[in-house]
This record gives sequence, C-alpha cells and structure tokens, in this order.
Amino acid sequence: MTQPDQRKAAVLRPSEIKTHDRGGGASTTPLVGPSVGATAFINGITTFGPGTKIPFHSHNCEESVMLLEGEAMLDVEGQESVRLQPLDTTWLPPNLSHRFRNLSDTQPMKILWIYARLDATRTLTESGATNFVSAEHKK
Repeated sequence: MTQPDQRKAAVLRPSEIKTHDRGGGASTTPLVGPSVGATAFINGITTFGPGTKIPFHSHNCEESVMLLEGEAMLDVEGQESVRLQPLDTTWLPPNLSHRFRNLSDTQPMKILWIYARLDATRTLTESGATNFVSAEHKK
C-alpha cells in the first residue's frame, strides 16, 4: 500500500517574497524550492533593468526560461543569437554557455526560470567561478 504524500500545495505571491539584488542591474525573486516542499526543481523570476545583460554562464542541469515581459536577446555559445518575444520559452541543456540581455534602454525585462535540480549551479564562463543558484537568494 502506498502512503499519500503529506506535503501541501502552495501558492506563491511574488509581490510578498523578498527580491535579491544580483548586481549589474538584475534582481531575482525565488519561488518554488525546497522551502515549499519541491524535490526535483527550482524556479523564480529575474528582472533586468534597462540595458542589463548578465554574463555568459552555464548550469549543471537543464534550464527553461520564459520571457514574461520586455525585449530580450538570448545569446548561446556556438549559435546565432535569438530575439525573444513575451511568452517565448527556451530550453537549454546542461553546461552550455549562454546569457540573456535586455534590449530596451528604458523598460525592464522579466523572465521566469526553471532549473531541473534543487542544487542547480551557475558557472561564470569567463572566470570559471561556480556557485549554487540558491546562494543568490541569501544575500
């Protein structure tokens, strides 16, 4: 006989969750993670100020990103850059260097990201420095 899962469903309200400054014009609001009972993935929302671009980096797992609002460009190592429209959704395999850029000099850009592991890492391509994505939420 299988025991029912004792975890409860959660509704997360980004307006009520602390946003963390990632520096360089980007800020992140963590959403689903172990604190709400997740066992297989994490997600959150990152806002890019006007003209913000994050450095090239890779992850130790699959990643999916949906552009929620704004004008964005996805740059992927070895591929042609792709301009994104709101609701366009990406899939990136592990260890592929990439970055997102806000193409607007006046308006913010916002993405929803999903990592396929609780212990997702971000490795900066230029320096090789690696940190857990969750560490950004403790600053």
